[in-house]
Amino acid sequence: MCGIVGLFLKDPALEPELGRLLADMLVVMTSRGPDSAGFAVYGGGSAGHLKITVRGARLDDVAAALADVATAVLRDTHMVLSFAAQAEDQVRGWIALNRPDLVVTGTGKRIELYKDIGLPRQVADRFALPAMAGTHGIGHTRMATESAVTTDGAHPFSTGRDQCLVHNGSLSNHRSLRRKLEHEGLSFATDNDSEVAAGYISWRLREGDSLTAALEAGLEDLDGFYTFVIGTENGFAVMRDPISCKPAVMAETDQYVAFGSEYRALVGLPGIEHARIFEPEPAHAYVWERN
Repeated sequence: MCGIVGLFLKDPALEPELGRLLADMLVVMTSRGPDSAGFAVYGGGSAGHLKITVRGARLDDVAAALADVATAVLRDTHMVLSFAAQAEDQVRGWIALNRPDLVVTGTGKRIELYKDIGLPRQVADRFALPAMAGTHGIGHTRMATESAVTTDGAHPFSTGRDQCLVHNGSLSNHRSLRRKLEHEGLSFATDNDSEVAAGYISWRLREGDSLTAALEAGLEDLDGFYTFVIGTENGFAVMRDPISCKPAVMAETDQYVAFGSEYRALVGLPGIEHARIFEPEPAHAYVWERN
């Protein structure tokens, strides 16, 4: 049993409030996942620049070593490095050579991705989620039922640029699917089935699928039960398996689209009393994108 939340803003006036709203939603899901928590926020970006979020120790040393090519924002055990896109090989090369212990949690123009062991409120506060701005974000609270409580096992999982996924459920064919995706050139950092699901979506997008088509293809290729919430650079998506035994509820207004594993995650959103409240249908891809 895990908790999922997501918020996609249609109204730019709400963007300064994204982190605060998402943090409140995440904390409400504590009872569904007290072991660890994580979130991804799609904030500001600029043409020709990239961000890499890394996790590890002695991050001040990393910032100092890369100061000539990257700016750094330190948030507890994570750091966001921002740099011109042409410096990516230099930044990644330095990390691989000098700090192979660092974990890259997310890469892209806009994504920042944070996760760790601890109660959702602790995780949100440690990484200053309430102060973050952006257009959309997703979050996850984990109750480990089939694996150890580790930061590596926390969600979201990111396997492509500006792409991430959170998952409530279990995939029965993730090992065979992992082997197939590895033959397609994807690599995985954990044994978590949710990372395989993220990798599958990344592979379909890489092959030219739209986000909707990638999710619909998953209905044939992913065995098990699941609710996915997915973020891309400009998009937000929800998909449930054909049986849909995992709880899910959504709210939509002129200002936003929101997702929660339970309705109580949504009650603090502005104008929720006027929202269209609905349960996402089984085997249906719900996708919203901004230009």
